Amino acid sequence: MEGNRKGKTLIQLFLSTLYISAFTFGGGFVIITFMKRKFVDELHWIEEEEMLDLAALAQSSPGAIAVNAAILVGWRVAGFAGMVTAVIGTILPPMLILTVISFFYQVFAANRYVALVLRGMQAGVAAVILDVVWNLGGKVAKERSVFLCIIMAAAFVATAVFRVNVILIILAAAAAGIVRTLLKQKNIHR
Repeated sequence: MEGNRKGKTLIQLFLSTLYISAFTFGGGFVIITFMKRKFVDELHWIEEEEMLDLAALAQSSPGAIAVNAAILVGWRVAGFAGMVTAVIGTILPPMLILTVISFFYQVFAANRYVALVLRGMQAGVAAVILDVVWNLGGKVAKERSVFLCIIMAAAFVATAVFRVNVILIILAAAAAGIVRTLLKQKNIHR
C-alpha cells in the first residue's frame, strides 16, 4: 500500500512539474510562484515558510532556478525518487520546445507575428514577476522584523540603483543572517 501511495505521489509530482514547466514563461521567479500555488496552496505538501526557504536556496545555488527548485521540492516531497521525477518533469517541456524552435529558428526569428506575440508575453511575464516580488516581500514584511526589512530594502537598492551583482547580495544577506543568529545565540547563553 505504501508503495502504491508513493507511486501516485510521484506521478502527481511529475505531472505537476511538467504542467508548471510547460506553461510558465519568464524564468525561475515565475516558476516559483506556480510551484507555491501548486505544492503549498493546492496540494499542501509544503508549508509556505518552507517554500520561501526552498525558493531562497534555489536562487542562491548555481544553475537554473526552476531546476534547483524542482530538485528541492522533489526531494522534500518524495526523497531521491521525487527529486529525479520533479527534475525530469521540469526539464522535459523546455527541452522539447527548444529543440523544435532550434530547427525552425530562422522562420521564427523573421516572423512579425511571432515577434508581436513575444512582446505581449513580456508584459505578462513582468506582471507575474511583480506578483512574486509582492508575495515574497509581503511575507518578509508580515514578520515585522526590522532586520529583515532592512536587508530586503538594502538588497533592492543594491540591485536596482547600484547594479550590484546578485551573488554578492545573496552572500551579504547570508552573512548578515549568520551574524545575527550567532549574536542571538551568544546573548541566549549569557
